[in-house]
Amino acid sequence: MFDDGDGLPGARLFGLPPGADFPAAFADGLVDRLGASPPQDWARVEIFVNTRRMQRRLREILSNGPARLLPRLRMITDLGASASSDLPPPVSGLRRRLELAALINALVQQDASAAPRGAVHDLATSLNALLDEMEGEGIPLDSLATLDVSDTSGHWKRALKFVEIAARYVETLGLPGGEARQRAAVMARIAAWERDPPRHPILIIGSTGSRGTTAMLMRAAARLPQGAVLLPGYDFDMPERVWDRLDEPLTSEDHPQYRFVRLARDMDLGFGDIARWTQERPVAARNRLISLALRPAPVTDQWMEDGRRLDDLAGATAPMTLIEASGPRQEALAIALRLRAAAQDGQRAALITTDRMLSRQVTAALDRWRIEPDDSAGRPLGLSAPGRLLRQVAEGMAARPDGETFLALLKHPLCHAGAQRNLHLLRTRELELWMRRNARPFIDAACLADWAATRSDPEDTAWAHWVDAHVLASPVEGTSALPDLVERLAGCAAEIVAGPLGTADPLWSAAAGRAAAEAIAELRLEAVHGAEMTAGEFRTLLDAVLAGREVRDPVEPHPEIMIWGTLEARVQGADLVILGGLNDRVWPEQPAADPWLNRQMRRQLGMLLPDRRIGLSAHDFQQAVAAPEVVLTRAVRNSETETVVSRWLNRMLNLLDGLPEQGGPQALAQMRARGAHWLRMAAAADTRLIAAPPASRPAPRPPTDRRPRQLSVTRIQTLIRDPYAIYAREVLNLKPLKPLQVNPDAPLRGTIVHDIFEAFIGTGMAPDDPRAAETLRGIVHETLTREVPWHSTRTFWRNRVERVIAPFLAGEIDRRAEGMPIRLEGNGKLTLPSVEFTLVGKADRIDQRSDGRLLIYDYKTGKPPDKKVMAHFDKQLLLEAVMAEQGAFDGVPAAPVAEVGYIGLGGDATFIRMPLRQHEDETPLDPACTRDELIRLISSYARRQTGYTARRAMQKMQWQGDYDHLARFGEWADSDPVCPEDVG
Repeated sequence: MFDDGDGLPGARLFGLPPGADFPAAFADGLVDRLGASPPQDWARVEIFVNTRRMQRRLREILSNGPARLLPRLRMITDLGASASSDLPPPVSGLRRRLELAALINALVQQDASAAPRGAVHDLATSLNALLDEMEGEGIPLDSLATLDVSDTSGHWKRALKFVEIAARYVETLGLPGGEARQRAAVMARIAAWERDPPRHPILIIGSTGSRGTTAMLMRAAARLPQGAVLLPGYDFDMPERVWDRLDEPLTSEDHPQYRFVRLARDMDLGFGDIARWTQERPVAARNRLISLALRPAPVTDQWMEDGRRLDDLAGATAPMTLIEASGPRQEALAIALRLRAAAQDGQRAALITTDRMLSRQVTAALDRWRIEPDDSAGRPLGLSAPGRLLRQVAEGMAARPDGETFLALLKHPLCHAGAQRNLHLLRTRELELWMRRNARPFIDAACLADWAATRSDPEDTAWAHWVDAHVLASPVEGTSALPDLVERLAGCAAEIVAGPLGTADPLWSAAAGRAAAEAIAELRLEAVHGAEMTAGEFRTLLDAVLAGREVRDPVEPHPEIMIWGTLEARVQGADLVILGGLNDRVWPEQPAADPWLNRQMRRQLGMLLPDRRIGLSAHDFQQAVAAPEVVLTRAVRNSETETVVSRWLNRMLNLLDGLPEQGGPQALAQMRARGAHWLRMAAAADTRLIAAPPASRPAPRPPTDRRPRQLSVTRIQTLIRDPYAIYAREVLNLKPLKPLQVNPDAPLRGTIVHDIFEAFIGTGMAPDDPRAAETLRGIVHETLTREVPWHSTRTFWRNRVERVIAPFLAGEIDRRAEGMPIRLEGNGKLTLPSVEFTLVGKADRIDQRSDGRLLIYDYKTGKPPDKKVMAHFDKQLLLEAVMAEQGAFDGVPAAPVAEVGYIGLGGDATFIRMPLRQHEDETPLDPACTRDELIRLISSYARRQTGYTARRAMQKMQWQGDYDHLARFGEWADSDPVCPEDVG
């Protein structure tokens, strides 16, 4: 296949330039070299590739040609798996992570400052990756002891000490990891080649040689009698003086060609010794532009000289489009529109990005036109239906579910997935409505029993028992053995899916289910190596296990629309390539934090520096931007702030902008103009077809016979401030549902504190009784224990209430001197015949003086209103006084009301008294005047021409009403004119 003139004798290194369709170009070169060779020569060729996708595509390309025997296509990573039985089997990565997690957990228990306990499994994963990297790069674990850490901080010294302990554990275990076995298999293969050099062609293609083990195999294969290595995206336009500068990892490893230079030097090859596999020179002018733009930072002064030699910038950039979107949503929609156009035109198109959020947004946007892209990355198993179910069950094992998590589990597509799922969903919706009307902080058996008691169908009760037994499994307390936690997880998940009828279990079926079953099987197998852990730690472990696996969507994707990661893009070709998310931290990705070794320690060990990923990303950019047609996209802003443009795109833009004599700025303007076309299309696609005009401030006027004829004293304030809320609730009969998530907020605290002090008054105990304070503390403890299930909140509220006990009792002594309580929580009803209206209310407390006059008090945990607010808006106590003087309260004789007041139960425990019928001040409080004002108010709303104005007189602009969304508040402001409208 090769002769002495094809590459250097003893070392053959070939390259394909950026822009070449790597599998197709390789096949062309292979055909040129083998020519009309007999079939057995084709069958003897052994080809090692680096991805399954390339293996499939190369087999497809070679199969489409004339009839021939195919070469042997192998994966480089399969060498370790297919190695001879002389090598010990590799230890499971999960087992190593579990045992390392046990070591880290012991360290954390000894030194709590070493790391938070919740980070144990993440640290174990990173430590296992570090040990794998050392084994894969052939760095002896005992070399850690030779590191000089005298100039480093205490953190790195402690981290290194623990890494040494973990390294000794790995050596004691005696079983290699996956990387160690791969390296041993490669070394065994190289040794066999040295003993008996194969005479058939052996080719390693598509790899950059960034990994030490792979580079070692490539060097050995290149020296075989019929061996060769083919590099993807080799820059033949890079000058020799730039080649010579790429020698120091600390300054050059982020360059896209650094790995090729290092590989060639390891083979004793120099500049110009890397031969062309084919004579194809795709997009030559653009490759020269990108090569100059990506030169190392120390030699960018060469732009001034070499930039003037660039020619045909207009032709080089004509197939390039630059989309600078305002945000990620617009960027994703513009990309989707371009992919849709490619599908219509029959173009093979690919989106290349490492931003999984962007790729998911593009996939969702493409669904508008029923286009399913072929996503090479699939999606994490934890985001699939079986993965989500397992995570939700693990969440329930760690803590009692609240309303939201409970209903999310009941509504999961796999919950009760067998027969009668329609009835299960119907009961779930009925239960949700009941929960929203009867908010509970946590869901338990008592809650389900209360719901079942409202149902007449015995099947509903049976369903509630099943939910209680399986969906509401009690949280696991303390620590448990990992095998027990795994079995409980799998058992609970299977029972939830099967439902009460025990029908067929679809949890482990389909592609995602089979992947989940494999994950659980691996957990079962390796769980014996894990330490005891809490259910919360198990949940974290499960998340990590599921996130490390991916599942492909079984739906048939579009054959010509693809989403690639950078690894697949290195050795694939497409007519149209879209580089998405060209911002810093995406191109390149942010290097993962290494909690074990810093940059200098890695350099001492000879390990890969973080710049390696940057260099690989630069190489990916250099290859992808050389596609026949390329679209470069970025979002100028994300959800938080302005973004930073990718350094390579920035270099290219700056270079073009600095070449006015060659037409660079004009070429750049044309790129932006082509991008603006897709941005306009995205804006048009994102605009509603029928633009609804903004709403006006409503004031509906329903028929008089539909208007409310009865309101409570508290709703009168609403009628004054926000009449629209009365219309929505009383006329439309719309009642706001309570949130599923009950929080310990101020209204709940006010209700509970009110109940506490009302219960004390109801005991009849005198406030000056020596036992009064202790009795009140007992009521506090009993009420909070019953009504407040949040432990920390209960403690906090208890402390706040106990600070009020002493001032309350002291004030109660003064109040008892004025009068004695005669009615608590008194219900009342007053009919006003002149307007045919009924006023109802409930008074917190009514006292009576010795002269027969009444005192009306209201308990208040917040700030009470002042006299002006009471006179114009907050008329609750004044209306209660009107009702009391008319004898409207049960058990309270009609009598004049001397005063009203607020008993403060908040932080300052104030007592505010407001005498009635005193006209010395500017704002008298007179029940008679209040009654007349109420009659005038009700008479006004009894007329058809009076509308229920939205937000008529809100106390504060930021106040939110229950019906603001119905009134479309926000499309109008409080200062806008009212637009009355007859309704009904």
